[in-house]
Amino acid sequence: MKLMKSKKLIAAAAVMMMAMYAPGAVNAADTIKFGIAGPHSGDLASYGLPSVNAAKLVIDKVNAKGGINGKKIEMLIEDDVCKPEIATNTATKLVSEGVQVVLGHICSGATVAAMPIYRDAKILVMSPSATTDPLTLSGEYPNFFRTIAPNAAQSPTMADFAVNKLGLTKIAVIHDKGDYGKPLAEGAKKAVEDGGKGKVVLFEGITPGAVDYSAIVQKIKQSGAEAVIFGGYHPEASKIVSMMKKKRLKTEFISDDGVKDDTFIKVAGKDAEGVYAVGPEDVTSNKMSIAAKEEHKAAFKSDPGAFFDGAYAATTAMVNAIEKAGSTDLEALKKVLQSEKVETPVGNINFDEKGDAVGVGYSMYQVQGGKFVVVK
Repeated sequence: MKLMKSKKLIAAAAVMMMAMYAPGAVNAADTIKFGIAGPHSGDLASYGLPSVNAAKLVIDKVNAKGGINGKKIEMLIEDDVCKPEIATNTATKLVSEGVQVVLGHICSGATVAAMPIYRDAKILVMSPSATTDPLTLSGEYPNFFRTIAPNAAQSPTMADFAVNKLGLTKIAVIHDKGDYGKPLAEGAKKAVEDGGKGKVVLFEGITPGAVDYSAIVQKIKQSGAEAVIFGGYHPEASKIVSMMKKKRLKTEFISDDGVKDDTFIKVAGKDAEGVYAVGPEDVTSNKMSIAAKEEHKAAFKSDPGAFFDGAYAATTAMVNAIEKAGSTDLEALKKVLQSEKVETPVGNINFDEKGDAVGVGYSMYQVQGGKFVVVK
C-alpha cells in the first residue's frame, strides 16, 4: 500500500512539473483554436497574407475585450502555398492540433483537397475566395461556407461583359487546367454559347508556370478572337498579356478574381493597362469596409490586398457564430450562420443552406492608370 501511495505521489509530482514547464499545455483547453490556412509564401502569397491580417485585426479586438465566453482566441496559421498536395498536410496538421474552426483555404484546388479532412473531423471551414462550384453546390461538404459568390455567378459575368457590354462575338477561352481556372473557363464557354450572340473560336488549357506562352498567343491570333476570357491566376495572366502586347494583338483580355489583384499590375507593368477582371462586388461605400481598411493601414502601414474584405467578413461571421452558439460544435454554428445576419465589410450577410453568403456578387474592374477601377 505504501509503495502504491508513493507511486501515486511521484506521478502527481510529475504532472505538476510538466504543468510548470509547459503552461501552454494546461492553457490550451482554455482557448478557441482558430485556424488560418492559405498561401503565405510563393507567387500567390498576395492572396493569402491579407486573410491572416484580416483575422488578426478581428481576433485582437475580440481578445482585448476578454475573448468569447471567457476564452481567448488562439490563431493557428499554416501555409499551403496554394498547392493541393500541401493543403492536405496543412489540414491534417491543423486537425491534429485541435483546431475548432478554419478561415481558408484561399485557392480552390487547395480547398478541395483539404475539405474531406475537415469534413470528417466536423470542423467549420469558411473561405473568402474559393469559388469553385462543387464546394457548396455538390452537397459533399456540409461544413463549408464562403463569403464570395461561386463560379456559377462569375463565369456568366465575364461572358456577358465580353458579348453584351463590349459587343464582341469571337471569343477565345483559355484556362490553367486547375480546379479553379478550368471550371471557370468551361462556365464562360457555356455562357457565351448559350447566349446565342457570341462564338467560342478557341478553347484550350495552358501549363501553369511555363516561361513562354507565345504558342497560345499565336493560336489566339490565328483564331481571329476579339476577346480572350482567361480562367486562372495572375502569374500566368501577366505573362500572356505581356506576350499579347509584344505581338501587337488588340484582343481584349477579360479575366477573373484570381487576376484582380494589385500584384498582377506590378508584375505585368504597363502591359496590364486596359485589362478587365471580375472581382468581389465593389464595397468602397460600405462603412465597415472603410473602417477595416483604416485599421489595416494603422496596424500594418500598408493597404490590404486581395480578399481582405471577404476574410474580415468570414472571421467576423465565425466569431459571431461561436459567441451566439456558445460552442464550436458544427451544427450549432451552422444554425447561427444560416439564420442570423451579421454586419461585415461585404454587407449584412447570412448564409444559405448550401453555405453561400446571401447577397454577395461580382463587379467588373479595369486597369486604368495603373489601378483597378470599377467599370460602371
